[in-house]
Amino acid sequence: MRLDKFLAETGIGSRKEAKQLLKKNLVTVNDRVVKDGKTQVNETQDIIKFAGEELTYQKYYYYMLHKPQGVISATEDKWDQTVVDLLRDEDYREDLFPVGRLDKDTEGLLLLTNDGQLAHQLLSPKKHVDKEYFAKVQGIVTEEDILHFAAGFALTNKEQVKPSKLVIKSVDEVNETSEICLIIQEGKFHQVKRMFEAVDKKVTYLKRLRMGHLWLDEDLALGEYRALTEAELDGLKMHK
Repeated sequence: MRLDKFLAETGIGSRKEAKQLLKKNLVTVNDRVVKDGKTQVNETQDIIKFAGEELTYQKYYYYMLHKPQGVISATEDKWDQTVVDLLRDEDYREDLFPVGRLDKDTEGLLLLTNDGQLAHQLLSPKKHVDKEYFAKVQGIVTEEDILHFAAGFALTNKEQVKPSKLVIKSVDEVNETSEICLIIQEGKFHQVKRMFEAVDKKVTYLKRLRMGHLWLDEDLALGEYRALTEAELDGLKMHK
């Protein structure tokens, strides 16, 4: 790997900024000052220091975000705040992206990473990765709905959805509302909302709790995030 790329990858700055720092004799490779950004280095074996501090190379990054409402699942947008905008300056990288998407008004678990292969595995319909949601619904969810969802059915636009697992958590007969959990293995546009619309009910609140083996850390406040633990990452990679 080129030295200027290594410096950029470890967060020292852009490649252009790295070249300026190299000219200032601030970078050493195996205790030797190096000024040329084109110098090839071994990112896992060479000891590379910036201003005397050793730099550690990390190829992939994985963050669990508790997405709040009003933020869109994208890397950039002209009008709205994105999930990437929630990252602190020291954690921001241009190659980070959200794995899948949550609607603007949906809360909950969202994975941010730069590992494209893992993202593909988690989103591929062939891998049958569970996505579990909690929802508040206007309307009384019934045992008939449970059976309907379990069989798979067509949405109002005739688009077919695969079988899913619907669990009724509570029902308020007076106000005609329900609280449910739903496990699906797809990610169609507004899928959960459209599934309930197809049975004449309306989702008024939606939160993703889980993706595969990864559960949302409820200690994370809305808008907060943290790096995945090794155990959490190992659990996600089981889907490969």
